[in-house]
Amino acid sequence: MGRRALSIQNLIDYTPKTLGFTGRWLDAMGDPEPYGSWIIWGASGNGKTRFAVQLVKYLMSFEGLRIAYNGLEEGMSETYRRAIIDTGLQMEKQSRYVFWDGFDYEDMMERLKRKRSPNVVVIDSLQYLNITYDQYKELVRKYPKKLFIWISHESGTEPKGGTAQSIKYNSNIKIRVHNYYATIISRYKGKEVFDIWPEKHINR
Repeated sequence: MGRRALSIQNLIDYTPKTLGFTGRWLDAMGDPEPYGSWIIWGASGNGKTRFAVQLVKYLMSFEGLRIAYNGLEEGMSETYRRAIIDTGLQMEKQSRYVFWDGFDYEDMMERLKRKRSPNVVVIDSLQYLNITYDQYKELVRKYPKKLFIWISHESGTEPKGGTAQSIKYNSNIKIRVHNYYATIISRYKGKEVFDIWPEKHINR
């Protein structure tokens, strides 16, 4: 695609295509565009998988979105199965969801170039995909109309590793999960904290 020089009026007249978030998701994340990168990070056992499955379930409520979950770290685990059942993901239209069991970078690139490939790809986790930042840039450049949601390990309070840090800075939505709360920084506004599992806190 050729580059364009845009006038100020072009910029003023630009109307972004957004997903149409409502309710608690709009409150937490604003109304995001359906492409680019989002990143979710946190320590093990703090609710990353449950939050990711809740988010996938919500995204599947938008007609036409096709979603792939690339389970690199655990594959089809009991944690993931339980999250699917507890969130009701299995009740959504299953033809628009696929679980990729440990697809590497080349596998992903191959699948994404097919007709009717997923619009949204969740990568769990970034560390197990083990890509460089240059590979990340190649992926988002080649597929600019797709949404990539990266799940990352944590070091301190930040995504672990140089590639994860660079992806964080490039992401439109940044989500840190701790103690079953998601603290969200979104370029689409929204508020900061999302309660992932209210019952978990009530029962403590």
